[in-house]
Amino acid sequence: MLSLAFLLAAGIVLVRDTRDSIRERVEAAMRVTVQLLDTVIVSSAMNPSLGPTHYVLQDFLKSLGYVRSSRIELYDYSNTPLYISPNSTFKSEIEPPKWFVKLVSPKEETVTRRVRYGILIISSSAEGSVREAWSGFLQLIVMGTGFFVLLNLLVYGLLSHALRPVHHILRAINQIEQGDLATRLPKFSLPEFDRIGASLNQMALSLDAERQLEQNRQLTQLIQQHIEDERRSLARELHDELGQYVTAIKTFAVAIVNKTRDKTPDIAANAQTIVAAANHIYDGMHNIIRQLRPAAMDNMGLVETLRDMVAGYQAQHAGLNIQLQVSGQFQPMGENVNINLYRIVQEAINNAIKHAHAQSIHVHIVSAEDGLQLTISDDGVGMQVEAVDQTRHFGLLGMRERVQALHGQFKVVSEPKAGVGTTLEIRLPIQTA
Repeated sequence: MLSLAFLLAAGIVLVRDTRDSIRERVEAAMRVTVQLLDTVIVSSAMNPSLGPTHYVLQDFLKSLGYVRSSRIELYDYSNTPLYISPNSTFKSEIEPPKWFVKLVSPKEETVTRRVRYGILIISSSAEGSVREAWSGFLQLIVMGTGFFVLLNLLVYGLLSHALRPVHHILRAINQIEQGDLATRLPKFSLPEFDRIGASLNQMALSLDAERQLEQNRQLTQLIQQHIEDERRSLARELHDELGQYVTAIKTFAVAIVNKTRDKTPDIAANAQTIVAAANHIYDGMHNIIRQLRPAAMDNMGLVETLRDMVAGYQAQHAGLNIQLQVSGQFQPMGENVNINLYRIVQEAINNAIKHAHAQSIHVHIVSAEDGLQLTISDDGVGMQVEAVDQTRHFGLLGMRERVQALHGQFKVVSEPKAGVGTTLEIRLPIQTA
C-alpha cells in the first residue's frame, strides 16, 4: 500500500509537470510560427512583385511543410482551402488513452490573419507532444510496476524469512492447548521471537509443574481418604469385636469376684486383678479408637472435636498449657476438610510435645468469608526449618501435603532458640458444604 501510494503520488506530480511542459512548448511554438508567418505577410505586402499575398503564403507553406505544435490553414476569398498543414507523424504508432490526453492537453489557441484575397488560421496542436509524453510516461509506468512487484516480492521474502518462527510458535501453542505440555521452542535469532519462545517455554513448564502438583494433590487426597477409611474400619472393629471380648472378660471376672469374695479370697483377688486389667485394656482401646477416628467428629463437628482432643492432651500432660481459640462462624465444611484440619492440629501438638518440648501451645482458628486461617504456635526450642530432613521426619511433610491437597498455603516460622518456638500458618480457601 505504501508503494502504491508513492507510485500514485509520483504519477500525479509527473502528469502535472508534463501538462505544464506541453503547454509551454506549444505556446512557444505557436508564438514562433505566428511571428514567422507575420514576417512573410509583411514582406509580401512590401514587395508586390512577388504576387498576391495568399499565393506567396501558399508557396511558403508548401516549402515549409509540417510545423510542430501548430496547425496552419490557408483559404482564399471564397473559403476554398489553399493549404492545410499535414498532421504530425512523430510517434504516430502510439495512441495515448483519452484520460491521459484530457489530463495533459493544454487549451487550444487560434490566431487568425486576414490577407488580401484570403484568410490564414493558425491553431495550436499538442498531438505530437502528448504522444511523446505518453511514451515516456508509459516507460515510467512499466519501470514503476516492475519496481513495485520486485519490492513486494523482496519484502514478502524477507518477512516470510523473518516471520518463520511464528509458525513454530503457533504450532507450539496449539500443542499446548491440546495438553502436550512437553512442547518446547528452540532459540530464535531475532531477540523478540527468542523472548516470546522463552516465555512460552516457561509457561509450558509452569503448567506442567502445576498439572503434576494437581495430580499429586489428588493422589495425596486419595491416599489420605483410604487411610481414613482404614482407620474408621479398624476403629469399628476394635470397638465391636475387641470391645465385646474385653467386656465379656470383665463381666466374667466380676462374677468370679462376687462368688469367691467370701469363700476363696485369693481367687477373688486374682479375679479383681483381671477386672482392673480389663478396665485398663478397655481404656487403652478407647484411646486408640479415639486416635484412629474421633467419634465426636460425626456428631459434634470440627470445633467440638478439637476441644475434646485438647482436653485429652491436657489430661495426659498435666504441666502442659494448651489454648484453643475459635473466631468466626463455622459452617459445615465437609468430612474431608474436617478430618484433615483435625489431623494437622493433632500432628502439630504431637510435634510440639515430643520434639519442641513446649510448655504452652496456642491454637487459633479464624473462619472468614474468603476462607479459613489456622495458626498453631508453641514456646518450644524451635528449629532450623531449612535443615529439617523431611525424608526422615514426616510430620511437616505430611501437614504440608494435606494443606496442598486442599489448595491451601502452608508456612513455618521458627528459629533454633529456646523460648522462641515454632509457628505454623495455614490458609485454606474453604467453601462450605
